[in-house]
Amino acid sequence: MDWQLPENLSTPALVVDHDVLVANVARMAARMQERGVALRPHAKTHKSLDVAALQREHGAVGLTVATVGEAEVFAAGGHDDLFIAYPVIAQRDKADRLARLAGSLRLSVGVDSLDAAELLAAAGLAGRAAVMIEVDTGQHRSGVLPEAAGPLAEAVADLGLEVEGVFTHGGHGYWTPDAPAGAARDEVERLGQAVEALAGRGLDAVRVSAGSSPTVLGSAMRPVTEERPGTYVFNDRQQVRLGAADPGQVALVVAATVVSTAVPGQVVIDAGSKSLGSDRPAWLEGFGTVPELDGAVVASMSECHGIVAIGDRTPPAVGTMVRVVPNHVCPVVNLFDTYDVASGGDVVARWPVSARGHLA
Repeated sequence: MDWQLPENLSTPALVVDHDVLVANVARMAARMQERGVALRPHAKTHKSLDVAALQREHGAVGLTVATVGEAEVFAAGGHDDLFIAYPVIAQRDKADRLARLAGSLRLSVGVDSLDAAELLAAAGLAGRAAVMIEVDTGQHRSGVLPEAAGPLAEAVADLGLEVEGVFTHGGHGYWTPDAPAGAARDEVERLGQAVEALAGRGLDAVRVSAGSSPTVLGSAMRPVTEERPGTYVFNDRQQVRLGAADPGQVALVVAATVVSTAVPGQVVIDAGSKSLGSDRPAWLEGFGTVPELDGAVVASMSECHGIVAIGDRTPPAVGTMVRVVPNHVCPVVNLFDTYDVASGGDVVARWPVSARGHLA
């Protein structure tokens, strides 16, 4: 990372380097175009109408979201092709909210059970929203096995719902640093099996959707027709360790201030769990790294304190501002109201985290 923090930030602050961000967006768009695969980026990472506008300018066919609430925010912001890539349960107020969305834009939703499909039909989404069957390609979180996708799709279609295709998330690409390549192969192979299962029931999978920043380049091949990476816009410590990004492609940091050097071997910054989140995969130490301290690790946290282990390094002066590269940027973004957008060492804009919260 060679970009610098602007001066006079009120820390902790969520800081994005505009030039690196735009380069990340353009690079992924070009790579998908080269492969003939549509790009439908996941907006749960940035939750930002401003970042989504950049993605659309670079050819994104639509957006992926995780919740009905996120879909409502991006629909209100003018986005008219949204995929809720989640097992959507259309009950209580979500039934009416989904119906309103389906009446105003091209909406597709994830399903992995007949019970969920019956609720969608009862909410009046037949003929108004498309259904994507979720397939478990190795993460074992949600989704049906590939061979079960055909029978489920047939049952969903019998309810009058349009089955547009199949989707997966190769989340097992995050399990170990050498996992992404194998997870990408799993996505391609098992989505292909799911496509065959649909064909065996006389159904055509028009969309075959994969999605994960670590696996995107490995799975962007037939039968996959679209990819849904999210973290690539900013990248983070995990993406670098997984080999999905170079350090120079990290576009987002949490700016923090050194508030104490009283204890030898450590410094305390004003960014704790309420700024950095608490995600820590088993293969990473600590909760983030500090480039200004030679990559020293945020070893422990309380809510507003981050303890950076510096060993025998000379501690910086109290009041020094530093950057923290978080482990996982997605939950970190949801902790802040705004981005400070930097270019050339200056703040050039402040963007709202438009869909902060909106978890339901």
